[in-house]
Amino acid sequence: MLTREEAWELLASKGQERHMLHHALETEAVMRGLARRLEQDEDVWGLTGLLHDLDFHETKDIPDEHALRAATWLADALPGEALQAIRAHNGERNGIMPAAQFDYALRCAETVTGLVSAAALVRPTKLDGLGAKSLKKKMKDKAFAAAVNREIIRECERVGVSLDDFLNDAVASIAEIADQVDLK
Repeated sequence: MLTREEAWELLASKGQERHMLHHALETEAVMRGLARRLEQDEDVWGLTGLLHDLDFHETKDIPDEHALRAATWLADALPGEALQAIRAHNGERNGIMPAAQFDYALRCAETVTGLVSAAALVRPTKLDGLGAKSLKKKMKDKAFAAAVNREIIRECERVGVSLDDFLNDAVASIAEIADQVDLK
């Protein structure tokens, strides 16, 4: 398995845009938080979150291939269940639908980052004081962060985490790296 440093170097070498690097870091943080809560391997879950969009720069115009290339590139670097979760995070487009807890965890973790970031950016205090109540209100406003799929966020319940706990954990996890993703 890759080390965290090797994973970051690989991601950085792919020419990702700044916002995609931030998304990768945020997804890693949320996945690590979920792994802690669910007593899973924090390193495997974190690296999967970090690398889930590794191929985005090459597949953004061919979404039905997104995640498939990344899983192929990472075949010798991550365990099979991590590769499956990466493929399944884009299941609506590439046909690899989620089945396991890990698959759903990655899907809801990478999706919630858009909601949390957008909510933090419109608040003078950013992440400070942001919680499930505010985020659930934002989720009801379909015009707010319109590209964020609320149903995928709700898949947290398929992972075994309530929506309130998931949203609060996501904010807390991203807050740990706020200075790295311009949310401080």
